[in-house]
Amino acid sequence: MTILEIRIVGDPVLRTPADEVSEFGPELARLVQDMTETMDAVSGVGLAAPQIGVGLRVFTYRVDDQVGHVVNPVLEIGGVEEAEATEGCLSVPGLGYRLPRPSWARVSGSDMTGAPLVVEGEGVLARCLQHETDHLNGRLYVDRLRGADKKDALARIRDAGYEDVAAGVRGSRATEVGSSFGGGTFGAAR
Repeated sequence: MTILEIRIVGDPVLRTPADEVSEFGPELARLVQDMTETMDAVSGVGLAAPQIGVGLRVFTYRVDDQVGHVVNPVLEIGGVEEAEATEGCLSVPGLGYRLPRPSWARVSGSDMTGAPLVVEGEGVLARCLQHETDHLNGRLYVDRLRGADKKDALARIRDAGYEDVAAGVRGSRATEVGSSFGGGTFGAAR
């Protein structure tokens, strides 16, 4: 089992759009396995390859009884804008903000073997699909915040004390971090 280090806000890989996967084989299968193990070790709901320093369009997810991965996802969204729910991110530890997102999402892409697949959902799954696809486009959830929440998030990230928070999370990630979409100490409403 390989648990990989999760990159923290400030790392340039999190702001760089990921490249399409063009080679399907044992290396990609190992990447998906390692990402799933890493996501599970920190009780995450989703994990995108850039979050572990790999600039490829791949993410894993675990929402309720749905577990999987998507390679080269193409996102579609719809439905009404969901009431704001608290969202957090494994790459922005210690912060969580209420963020509206469309209530339905679908990604079309491939599995690790190159076979086509479609994942569609509402609620937390829809939020996860949107959040992870944002990562692949070099975007963090804090970029979508508005008004006072955006100002607060950016100020807290710039705060010298935030590096202490990030360092503490790095040191104890597997035992203290809860879900990246609420729960535990991670993503809790402010």
